[in-house]
Amino acid sequence: MDSIAIVGGARLYGDSPVSGAKNSAIKLMAAAILTDQPLTLTNMPRLADTRFLGQLLRAFGIRVDELGADTTVLHAAELTSTFAPYDLVRQMRASFNVLGPLLARTGEARVSLPGGCTIGARPVDLHLKALQALGAEITLEEGYVHAVAPHGLKGARIDFPFVSVGATEHALLAAVLADGVTVLRRAACEPEIGDLALCLNAMGARIEGIGTNTLTITGVRALSGTQWSVIPDRIEMGSYAVAAAMAGGEVRLTRSRPELIAALTDRMVAAGVEVSPTSDGVVVRRDPLVRLRAVDVTTEVYPGFATDLQAQFMALMTLAEGESVVHETIFENRFMHAPELARLGAEISVHGGEAQVRGVERLVGAPVMATDLRASMSLIIAGLAAEGETIVSRVYHLDRGFEHLEAKLAACGAQVRRIRGEADEH
Repeated sequence: MDSIAIVGGARLYGDSPVSGAKNSAIKLMAAAILTDQPLTLTNMPRLADTRFLGQLLRAFGIRVDELGADTTVLHAAELTSTFAPYDLVRQMRASFNVLGPLLARTGEARVSLPGGCTIGARPVDLHLKALQALGAEITLEEGYVHAVAPHGLKGARIDFPFVSVGATEHALLAAVLADGVTVLRRAACEPEIGDLALCLNAMGARIEGIGTNTLTITGVRALSGTQWSVIPDRIEMGSYAVAAAMAGGEVRLTRSRPELIAALTDRMVAAGVEVSPTSDGVVVRRDPLVRLRAVDVTTEVYPGFATDLQAQFMALMTLAEGESVVHETIFENRFMHAPELARLGAEISVHGGEAQVRGVERLVGAPVMATDLRASMSLIIAGLAAEGETIVSRVYHLDRGFEHLEAKLAACGAQVRRIRGEADEH
């Protein structure tokens, strides 16, 4: 397995373009199942997760062509299979969302249940209940979901018991071809869901209420192809903003939309970081000689503070003056980065869904191990400010969500390099 080595202390200066959003791209790729015409996606990130989903779509007979640096054309002219095996689905939980569009287009699908997850159970029962409400008959057989819609999917009112991004996206992907009107209440409002809904409308769907917690979908008989630009990745944008604040200096994040991370930048400003919007992004500045101030954060559904930025912000707070409290309300078991940050000298105590961070004056480089995607980035961020060398192992997590990580950081002056694992040398 690869590792990443960072020599801390370098200030960051320069421009860093933000890639397309992984969490939007993979659902847009799934939308290609719904039409027999080509779907062209631009501003596509080249990541392990998009490659995994591409492999799964090819197993259905879908043509997936990567053109140039950031364009992907998907053409599901004919589906030759509606079976999604465990070996492919286990590589990425979000690939389970092919179930709804396969069912909507063909009336039947057999998809493996996703594997375990290190940040909580994240059950798929809300997904299955939504599909059942639309008329699907579902049976569980030896770890697989077998879904059929013998009379086609029918519009329905679906009241989610709590906000679920995955279930909202899944219901949306199925309902656009259902007969009649579907209303999703307590729907998630994340920008990636809006991106998916707007793309589906460009394909001929009829979705109203985009950006609100109530979506109304009037089913159509068929969708057409279109060309769509993937929304900027707000988690990458927020991560690099925190990285710039941690290291000190001035970084311009281009091809981005700062309003998507307003909850984060509000807290950063409170901590003493300067954040200035520009015509195509945002500039993050911090004088490294002035110590950060400790501020509290509580993760919430969008537009609140994103759980996917919690670990990165905790890394920032390790060097702040005073004590900050981080409340995690979205996922259980999402403080596994805390012990690894402690190996660098951070003082963090965790009690259930709350972490207390007592700022220290310095961090010192050490070997650390990544436990999940966002935790990996928090260790990279901490390493940028730690004295000496930090080596982050198991960075395959990072390759799932951050495109050209080392190159983007190095272009702004970071001393960072990848150490190839033995598997890559043979």
